[in-house]
Amino acid sequence: MLGLWAGLCLVGTFYATWHGYGGQAFAATLTAFAFYSLVMLLFAARGVSETVAGLGGTGSGIVLGAAAFLMYLVYLLGTNTFSVLRVGAVALFVFVPLALAGSAERAAAGAWQDFLLLAAVWVAVKFGPSHRIWVYPDGRLAYAFTVLLALNVALAAFILMRRVEGIGYAIGWGQKWGFYITASFCIFGCIAIPLGHFLHFISFEPKWYEWRSLPFTAVAILFLTAWPEEFLFRGLLQNMLARASHSDLAAWWTASVLFGFSHITNMGFPNWRYVILASIAGMFYGWTWRKTGSIFASAIVHGAVDTTWHFLFRTL
Repeated sequence: MLGLWAGLCLVGTFYATWHGYGGQAFAATLTAFAFYSLVMLLFAARGVSETVAGLGGTGSGIVLGAAAFLMYLVYLLGTNTFSVLRVGAVALFVFVPLALAGSAERAAAGAWQDFLLLAAVWVAVKFGPSHRIWVYPDGRLAYAFTVLLALNVALAAFILMRRVEGIGYAIGWGQKWGFYITASFCIFGCIAIPLGHFLHFISFEPKWYEWRSLPFTAVAILFLTAWPEEFLFRGLLQNMLARASHSDLAAWWTASVLFGFSHITNMGFPNWRYVILASIAGMFYGWTWRKTGSIFASAIVHGAVDTTWHFLFRTL
């Protein structure tokens, strides 16, 4: 994980300097990115979350949240974009979820605080004014930084404070994973491609001229879209719905439909075609997560679907 983290930071550094970024603002931005991505990846290493939680208990989640908030202050001061409103907005984004998690400390996973916390984080990421919070450089990194910060907050709340089991927040490889991932991707493709054409949602228009950016785009989709969404909808939502309803099947279907409806505002509201295809996709991602017990496996399928869609099809 440390090697992967170092690689991501180096690639980001070279990419930014190639585009002419540098100086104090760049250093502060890179520092914040390095911290948030380090937390995201280190917690996916075997035994790290258990060790941290064992050392600090509930307090470790509060410490992580405070550290994430301090990194935002470093970003603001380093980029000369400090404002009381920005500080207040991010303080609410970080500490309100931690307060909710703390209020449910003794309750079993699947308490009302857990679902309210999930909804609050999702709404903040989906509809929050991220471009006004992460101003430098020209709001280009707003989405990425919002996702990374949200992931840090969710790790602090659910893994360190609530200690929800069975999330599968780990990067690894297990028996028959190759079969489950390949089967899920291929079967979904056989359904989604003809259905997408029938619904006039996609058309086959390969972007061969973008092939050089394929590796970078695929990695970005995996870690900034697929991984966080699988953590939220499978590792947390489907997991806790199963515990609350005592039914894996009901949780699987419900989480998949909610995943579909979370896309209803994408590319125009209400986008029912997107909802239908995303709900079907959620079924396959949820199946992969159930079979492997890992959001990494479902994130690979999710990332492969999004990358294929991006490079081979045009959304109508």
